[in-house]
Amino acid sequence: MKGGIYNILKARFLVNEDATKNWRFIVFLIVLAIIMIANTHRFEQKVFRISDLTTEVKELRSEFVDRRSELMKLKMESTISKKMEARNIFPSQVPPQKIKVKKQEEKSFFKKIWQ
Repeated sequence: MKGGIYNILKARFLVNEDATKNWRFIVFLIVLAIIMIANTHRFEQKVFRISDLTTEVKELRSEFVDRRSELMKLKMESTISKKMEARNIFPSQVPPQKIKVKKQEEKSFFKKIWQ
């Protein structure tokens, strides 16, 4: 047992006759470690990007709500009448009336034309 640990600490497994097998395995482990590190880095970049986009969506949503409430205030009749008073345009004192249009029958209309 002592000899095995001592050989590992001295790295004799890298210079023995069958060291090529060990080197291949070590290179394989290094490549796997690099791939794992790169994958973790890409994952973290995506998490940061998602976080940034989430905050941007929240800001845009709040801006949308603010603009919508401003628009609702501007569309109110009282706001419009105040702005029109500055141009000396006042609301009508007479309320609007509905105009009803009656349909004429086609036969009677053509009869009048031919007579």
